Amino acid sequence: MERTVKPTSPPLPDAGGLLDGIPGQRAPRRTGSPAAPALRPRPRLRIPVPFTLSYGAVLAVTSYVTAHADPALVHALHQGSSTDVAHLLRTPVLVLLASALWVAGGFASPFTLGFLIVLTALERRVGAARTAVVFLLGHVLATLATEGPVGLAVLAGHLPDSSLHRLDYGISFGVATSVGALAGLLRPWLRWPLLAAFGGMLLQDLIGFTDPMTNWGHLIALATGVAAWPWVRRWSRAHRDAAAAAAGRQSS
Repeated sequence: MERTVKPTSPPLPDAGGLLDGIPGQRAPRRTGSPAAPALRPRPRLRIPVPFTLSYGAVLAVTSYVTAHADPALVHALHQGSSTDVAHLLRTPVLVLLASALWVAGGFASPFTLGFLIVLTALERRVGAARTAVVFLLGHVLATLATEGPVGLAVLAGHLPDSSLHRLDYGISFGVATSVGALAGLLRPWLRWPLLAAFGGMLLQDLIGFTDPMTNWGHLIALATGVAAWPWVRRWSRAHRDAAAAAAGRQSS
């Protein structure tokens, strides 16, 4: 009579579908429900170039007034905003700011297109406040550098007294300074052709002798922007670092 031998070890698990000699083929069972992904805060809507867009909107309004208002009113507004010698002696800060609210030649002027392109590129690299500093610096310095000699020439008797009320307004000095400053942030293959093309255009206007004081002012403004390269390059690095730090805080 045969005896039945009971197994001394538990039966082996079903290994169907597994390959011999390859460990770790069975994935461990997960217990509990999977953790829900963390919700990130929705990024705030940011205007990339607030200074350029806001300033451009103001210029669009004043250009519309110039094109559609009564000519006598427009002339009075331009005359009151003019940075001539007489106004600079009485209300320098007011007219230096007010004169930059108008576009000589209207919104279709080439300087308007230059304003939008150049200031957008500069503001993306150095920020809104520093772009405003560059623009106003060139506007103020070039205005004083051109109107100062006019006042001295009137005192010396080389120009008539009517030169003290010479109409002078517009954004062209600020745009020329911004072109010079932006060139310092570009690669050499783009920097030098930009300076050569823009500077050549200004020299051609000066040689034409149509408005020598304004033409000299444009060249002075461009040189002011070039002289600001050490500052704008430092500002550009600081702006990149601040933008990187802000992006890191948003992603964490």
